[in-house]
Amino acid sequence: MSRIGRKPVALPSGVTVDLKGSTVSVKGKNGELSYMLLPEVTVKVDGSTLLVERKDNSDAARARHGLARAIIANMVKGVSDGYEKQLEIIGVGYKTALKSKTLLQLQLGYSHPIDFTIPAGIEIAQDEKNKNILKIRGIDKQLVGQVAAQIRELRPPEPYKGKGIRYIDEIVRRKVGKAAAAKTAA
Repeated sequence: MSRIGRKPVALPSGVTVDLKGSTVSVKGKNGELSYMLLPEVTVKVDGSTLLVERKDNSDAARARHGLARAIIANMVKGVSDGYEKQLEIIGVGYKTALKSKTLLQLQLGYSHPIDFTIPAGIEIAQDEKNKNILKIRGIDKQLVGQVAAQIRELRPPEPYKGKGIRYIDEIVRRKVGKAAAAKTAA
């Protein structure tokens, strides 16, 4: 029994939901998102709440009930508040530069700079106080997370010196080097 799917989605003021066939469109102050409903679920709007219901009690309907509700709840939060991920770049000579609204240039210790194309719907900015922190913002939770993961993948944090790109709240477990491990074994 889906507990997530049963929870109603509260619609904040300024957010409107349009149902056209099997498409749910959510519009707010930050923009508009739409989602094609799965065939096993239906959506009803009751005033300032939205309910996701399943058509039958099959395994597929039960599995997708909570998924559809979570996606719609993320859309509502995205168009009203938006999402943000922060990445920290650690390393001597590691730098980022915004060349335009669609191009981010990264120097990550390779022999060449890396040009990252920023997809539509995503805004990337550097922190004012610390230029080594990138802020990735957008209304689509999945797209914000995907872009942050793609940038992190260019130079993941390594466990010996801690250099690389990491999420701001990520903890990288440090390892002792070869020389320190040899001293403890002897």
